Amino acid sequence: MDFTLDPERRLFQETVRKLAQKHLADGALARARQADFPFDAAKLLAENGLFGITLPEEVGGMGGTLLDAVLAIEQVALVCPKSADAVQAGNFGAIRTLAEYATPAQKERYLGPLLRGEAVIGLGMTEAEAGSAVTDLKTTAREDGDGFRVSGGKVFTSHSVEADTFLVYLRFGPGTGGIGSVILERGMEGFSFGEPSSYMNGETWCALYFDDVYVPKENVLLGPGGFKKQITGFNAERIGNAARAQALGRFAFNTARDYALERVQFDRPLAEFQGLQWKFADMLMKLEAAQLLLYRAVVSADRGLPDGQQTALAKLACNLAGFKACNEAMQAMGGLGYCDESLVEYCFRKSRGWQIAGGSLEMMRNRIAEGIFDRRFPQRPAPKAE
Repeated sequence: MDFTLDPERRLFQETVRKLAQKHLADGALARARQADFPFDAAKLLAENGLFGITLPEEVGGMGGTLLDAVLAIEQVALVCPKSADAVQAGNFGAIRTLAEYATPAQKERYLGPLLRGEAVIGLGMTEAEAGSAVTDLKTTAREDGDGFRVSGGKVFTSHSVEADTFLVYLRFGPGTGGIGSVILERGMEGFSFGEPSSYMNGETWCALYFDDVYVPKENVLLGPGGFKKQITGFNAERIGNAARAQALGRFAFNTARDYALERVQFDRPLAEFQGLQWKFADMLMKLEAAQLLLYRAVVSADRGLPDGQQTALAKLACNLAGFKACNEAMQAMGGLGYCDESLVEYCFRKSRGWQIAGGSLEMMRNRIAEGIFDRRFPQRPAPKAE
């Protein structure tokens, strides 16, 4: 068992890091203060082969592995935390689901602009009454001639302000077996948007409303019975979430470590005080352990989709370790860490959201428990006897 990267991947790491340091480091703070998606970074990264890393070459991808994509997201995040969102959008989540399950015509129509960093796709899953319990969604698609009429709405949709294309989860019929997904485009009649709202991390989102939106059958990604495939594809989204959480924790750790070596108090660098030494030792231990769980989930998947149990373990560990590192780094830096002149407070705010997005910590624990005991633990009350 070898825990070191092979020479080819170490070279890849170094190449991505140098690219980020050359082109993204100087604007990192300003980029983090912008609510908009970082299209400048997206186009740069796409031009340098860092979009579609895991996708086959025949659809415009690079034919690499999930580990390559994780290494890219880490190296970019360690230089410019906000630009890691661009790597996420170009390799994980909806773009990966499209590449896995879309028809050739759908791939030809939608993947090109996404892989060039010119556009982003929104992922509409969450509803006002269906968050973690995504199987409770109420957005519906009913047949109408050669297509469907979509009614309902979504909240907290990723990239909902900037995206022109949306992958929307809905139900074609009752039960889990009736759930599938369609591709909607901004401008479709009956498709409207609410006023933008802000997250704690400064990014914005807006509600999506579907009022009998007509969707042709060629815009159906996965029909009834597609839910399990969608959730399996969503495990790749969770890998991207976990990678960014761990990497931003590492960014905050590195920033605070450098500060502790330079900042002098009582004629001694802060690094010489045992209380801070223990904080940094605990941070590093948690970050290293989380990274190992992340890499295990990624390597096990190779070029396929990651295992649900291993993904849940990795996301839980990375979310906790990343946020803990950001929080402790801020504490170690005092007022400077809390100030918006430092990226540490941005990493703190950003990493807090990932404990909710992509499957909450509680849902990950539920998923892990099911693997431990090899059985399902339904959270809904048992149906009443007739």
